[in-house]
Amino acid sequence: MLALRILVGTQTGVAQIVAQEIELRLDGSDIGVNTLLMDDIDATVFAGGGVFLICTSTYGQGDVPDGARPFYDELLNKRPNLSNVRYGLIGLGDKGTHAATFCFAAKKFDKILGELGAVRIGEPLFNDSNTELPEDEAAQWMEGWIVLCRSQLGIEASA
Repeated sequence: MLALRILVGTQTGVAQIVAQEIELRLDGSDIGVNTLLMDDIDATVFAGGGVFLICTSTYGQGDVPDGARPFYDELLNKRPNLSNVRYGLIGLGDKGTHAATFCFAAKKFDKILGELGAVRIGEPLFNDSNTELPEDEAAQWMEGWIVLCRSQLGIEASA
């Protein structure tokens, strides 16, 4: 069985909707999903390692959402060893209005997690809110990402 923790950073709730859609799509599979708002966690969420999905919007001029800021700052300042962490990344943004800072919050999380030793599985999904419903695009992306996770972690799918 694959245990997945989705860590959500959201300003307006869209990233939470994306996470809920992923949870719904994985319901009934052999994947255990636990979704946590970054507002409610600290770096100890990574204790013991595991597989994580970072799902975050970008706020303002490329900022991490307000509720996710303390979590992000703790990673920057305390710099825990995350070498036992594997993660995927979904970034939400608006390329039309914020082209220069498109999905910067996700890119910031990607950078710090990599610096701390975490290993990203697959390529990130950077959703442009002007092109497709983010929850639909994320659910499609998730199917391929789960296959990559299983492959890299040596976990077979249950029948």
